[in-house]
Amino acid sequence: MPAASIARVLIDSPLPQLDRLFDYRVPEAMLEDAVPGVRVRVPLRSAGRIADGYLIELVDSVDYQGVLSELEAIVSPVPVLTPQVYALARRVADRAAGTASDILRLAVPKRQVRVEKAWFAADRAEPSPFEPVAVADYGIARIDEAIGGAERLAVDAVPQVVEAGAPPSRRWVGHWAVTLAAFASRALQAGSVILAVPDYRDLDQLVTALEAILPADRIVRIDARQSNADRYRAHLQCLDGVPRVIVGNRSAVYAPADRLALIALWDDGDPLHSEPLSPYAHSRDVALLRQELEGSALVFLGHARTVEVERLVQVGWVGALAPARGYLPKVIPTAQQSAEDRLAAQARIPSSAWREARGALEHGPVLVQVARPGYAPQLVCETCRQVARCARCSGPLGLRTARSSPSCAWCGAIATDWRCAHCSGRGYRLQGQGATRTAEDLGRAFPGVPVIIADGERSVLEVSAKPALVIATRGAEPIAAGGYRAVLLLDGERMLARESLRVGEDCLRWWANAIALAAVGAPSVLVGVGGALAGALATWQLADYARSELSDRRRLRFPPAVRVATVTGDPASVARATAAVDAITGVDVLGPVELGSNQQGGEGLRAIVRLDYAQGASVATALRAEIIRNATTRRMRVPAGGGRPSLPTLRVRFDDLEPFEQA
Repeated sequence: MPAASIARVLIDSPLPQLDRLFDYRVPEAMLEDAVPGVRVRVPLRSAGRIADGYLIELVDSVDYQGVLSELEAIVSPVPVLTPQVYALARRVADRAAGTASDILRLAVPKRQVRVEKAWFAADRAEPSPFEPVAVADYGIARIDEAIGGAERLAVDAVPQVVEAGAPPSRRWVGHWAVTLAAFASRALQAGSVILAVPDYRDLDQLVTALEAILPADRIVRIDARQSNADRYRAHLQCLDGVPRVIVGNRSAVYAPADRLALIALWDDGDPLHSEPLSPYAHSRDVALLRQELEGSALVFLGHARTVEVERLVQVGWVGALAPARGYLPKVIPTAQQSAEDRLAAQARIPSSAWREARGALEHGPVLVQVARPGYAPQLVCETCRQVARCARCSGPLGLRTARSSPSCAWCGAIATDWRCAHCSGRGYRLQGQGATRTAEDLGRAFPGVPVIIADGERSVLEVSAKPALVIATRGAEPIAAGGYRAVLLLDGERMLARESLRVGEDCLRWWANAIALAAVGAPSVLVGVGGALAGALATWQLADYARSELSDRRRLRFPPAVRVATVTGDPASVARATAAVDAITGVDVLGPVELGSNQQGGEGLRAIVRLDYAQGASVATALRAEIIRNATTRRMRVPAGGGRPSLPTLRVRFDDLEPFEQA
C-alpha cells in the first residue's frame, strides 16, 4: 500500500459512540484530492449505509490488520476544515463531554456548489495595504505587548458614542466599536483577527468602525442572518491565506484564520454568546481554548465585567486593563415617585427625572429604557390579584395595545371568555407598563415631542440628533447621533425582581450599556434602585460589584466559583453517571430530584455535579463514558398498553446555570 494512503475520517453524526476517527483506504483515483480537511463520503458496515464526514489526517499504516473499506467519494476538493479548527472542536467537545461533529456543524457552513465554483474561478488579488491605528485611550505599548506576547486582557470600555467617519456617509457608533477596530488594525500586522459580538446591532456598529480604517477586502463578516451562500462564501474567503479581520456573532470564534493574532469578545455577559445547541459551549470558553491552542492574544471588552471574567482576573489567568484617560458618566440614582408627586404622576417618573428630561429635550433626543415591550405585559384578576393565565396553556395574559383583547404571551390565544382559575372571577386589571404604554404616558407628559419606540417588533438602529423621546426595551436601544442628551432607566425594581442567579450582574450590564449611549456630560437617571448596584453605577466602579458577587458565590460554591454539570435521564442512568464521578476529589453531587416525565415518556431525574476546575477533564471523561455506555446498551421498553416504545436517555450539560436560577 503506498505511503500515506490511509485516511482517518471523522463521521458527521451526533451518536457519541461514533465520535472518533475511522480508518479508510484511499483509492488511487482519489489520492490527489484526498487532503486533510476535505469533505468525504464513507461506507458504514451496518446495513450498507453511507455517511458524510471530514478527512482529518493521512497516515501510512494503522494497527488494524484486516481489510480496510475504501472511501466512497470525495465530496469536494476544498479543505474546508483546517487542522486548527478541528483541534479546537476536539478540545471544546472533550471539555463539555460532547461530540466534535456537533461543534463542526457550527464551525463549517453547508456546502454551496455554485459559491464553491465561483471561488475556484476567481482571481486571487493581492490584499490592500493599510496603516495601523493608534489606541490612545489604552496605550499603544500595552496593546502591542499583548498582541506580541499572546496576553489575555479584560478591558474596561469607555462609555461614549463617537463618529466613526466611514465614507461615504458619517455614522455614530459606540466607543467600544472604535476601540475594537483599533485593536484589530494593530493585530492585523501579525495575522488574522477574530471579533465576536452578541447580535446584529453590535455587528453593524463594529463593521462601520472597521470600514473607516481598513480596506473592505480585509474584513470578513460571518453573521447568522446571512444566507447559506453568503456564509459559505465568507468561510472560503477565510481560507485563502490572507490575514483578515473576521467579525461575527458567537460562531465566529470557530472561523478558520490565517496566523491568528487576536481574539476579542465584546460584552461576554450577553446570553447570546451562549450556544443553545449541544454541547452548549459559551464563546468565552471557546475563545480561551483557542487562544491557548494557537498562542494568540485574547481581549474581553465590556462596560460591566462579568463574574466569569473577574474569576479569571483573580486567578491571574487574565490581566485587567482600564483606559489611560477615562470618562466618568453622570449617573443620578433616584427613588420612585411618591403619591404626592403630582407633577410627574402621568409620566410615571419622579419630578427630578421629569426635569432632566424636559431640559435635555431642548437640545436633542432622550432615551427611556423600559423592561418589557407591549402595552401591559401582564394582567391580574380584579378580585384575587392572581396572574391571569391562558385557559389553553397556562401562559400569562397581556395586552399589546390599549384597544386589543387579552392574549397569551406563550401561545397567542385570544382570551375571549376568560375566567380566573383561582376565584372564578371574570374581571381583570392591568399590571405593569410595557414600552407602548410608557410611550403613551410620556407622550402626554411631553406634548409635541416625537415619540419613537424600539423593541423586538420595531427595530430601530439609529436616530437623529433632533429632540425626541426614544422608548426602548433593554438591548434594543438605537444609537443617537452625537449621543443622547439624557438617559432615563425605568423599571429597575421590576428587572431586579426576576429570579436569577445573575440578575444583579445582568441589570448592571443593561444599564451600563444604555448609559454608554449618552453624550459627554449628559445625565443618566436610575429610577427606583438603591444599594450596591446604584452605588457601583453612580461611581462607575463596576468591577467592584463583580468582585463582591464572586466572593459570595465562593462561599456558597456557586458557579463560576466552581464548575457545574447537570446530569439528566432515567433513574438508573443518572445513578450510574453520578457514581462514576462521586469518588473524584473535589466533586460533590446534589440530588437527584424528579423533573417529571421526559420527552420519551419515562421518568426524568436531574442531578447537579459540582467540581473544582482542576477536575474538569476527569469529570468530563467519566461522564462521556457513561453517555456512550447509555447509547450503546439501552434497550427499548414497550409500554403495557401498547404504543411507541420509549428509550432511556442520558444528557449531560456542563456550565448549566438553570438549576441556580431560583437561587
